[in-house]
Amino acid sequence: MRKLRNFDAELKSLEDKARDLRSRKVQQLGELVISTGADALSADELAGALIVLAETKDAAKREAWSKRGAAFFQGRARRTALAPDHNAGGASAQPGSKQSPSGGTRPA
Repeated sequence: MRKLRNFDAELKSLEDKARDLRSRKVQQLGELVISTGADALSADELAGALIVLAETKDAAKREAWSKRGAAFFQGRARRTALAPDHNAGGASAQPGSKQSPSGGTRPA
């Protein structure tokens, strides 16, 4: 005989997974804001900049932003791979060290 499915339990499980994914997304966005140094901006400035980015339809600008973002993550991954034990060194030292190389090597 075929086993009956508990749809309520499956739905509850899916809702829990969706809530966990949303929570993780919010946390990762916060970490991204901090790692890029954008946490120094006011909430109004950051929101305004994000609105402009979201409204931009110019493909060339979006591609340039994408390349710059990819370079940021590649450089960050490279630094993390070179010094994995520095992650425990405190949050205040890490963001400052990430900003210095990126600010000096990338055009404004």
